[in-house]
Amino acid sequence: MQVMVRDNNVDQALRALKKKLQREGVFREMKLKQHFEKPSVKKAREKAEAVRRSRKLARKKLQREGML
Repeated sequence: MQVMVRDNNVDQALRALKKKLQREGVFREMKLKQHFEKPSVKKAREKAEAVRRSRKLARKKLQREGML
């Protein structure tokens, strides 16, 4: 991952880097890997995340269509 530093403004470049890492999910992945997660717990968490994503997508679709 690369971030350009313009006009020696390191703070702005650091902010851009953090934003890119956040979008890629690096921080979230690091947090999950700090402790061991049992396979059954991981499976349940991933399933819950998938359900949450699908509900959010359906809600956004209804809102776009003017149903909500």
